[in-house]
Amino acid sequence: MTATTNSDPLAAETFAERRRLAGLLAGLTPAQWAHPSLCSGWRVREVVAHITLPYRHSGPRVIGGIIAARGRFNVFADRIARRDTARCSDADLLASLEQNAQHPWKPPGGGQLGALSHDVIHGLDITEPLGLPRPPTARVQTVLAGSTKRQLAYFGVDLSGTRLVADDCDVSIGPADAAATLRMPAADMLLVVTGRRVLPASP
Repeated sequence: MTATTNSDPLAAETFAERRRLAGLLAGLTPAQWAHPSLCSGWRVREVVAHITLPYRHSGPRVIGGIIAARGRFNVFADRIARRDTARCSDADLLASLEQNAQHPWKPPGGGQLGALSHDVIHGLDITEPLGLPRPPTARVQTVLAGSTKRQLAYFGVDLSGTRLVADDCDVSIGPADAAATLRMPAADMLLVVTGRRVLPASP
């Protein structure tokens, strides 16, 4: 499926990130597909199944699954990712991403930035453990710059008294008068604020 328009810069970045990730996945061995990801309990396969979930399942089916999980989205996401990986081969999962690189899906309430963030963050869940290339710094910067306090709070990371500053682009998170300022690459910042990496100790 293709999007109805390609004039939105955020949409173009989202589609480019999906193509980039699909290109990396195309070169994986079966052992790499089965490698643990940064998502607890999920292999690379489950993460790809999660990324491509909107391309296989309708909105009503997703809502029904969330209701069956008593409103717990993470429980639903885990259940359906495991079901999908049980019935889909690695090639099937890859094809789902390749064939839907320009899919217009956007997370409810998240808009196009939410779609880009979803793919960039879960892409890192795959590429970091495998030592594969990270997304372009500018793409990570876009995700960080658009993150709201509410969105960051979802991940439960406490940045009280700390300001994170990227050393490879112009983006920061946290109060300017924070007691501690930590500098790191933008991708590392994203991993920290999404709970994928422990906040480094202040120097």
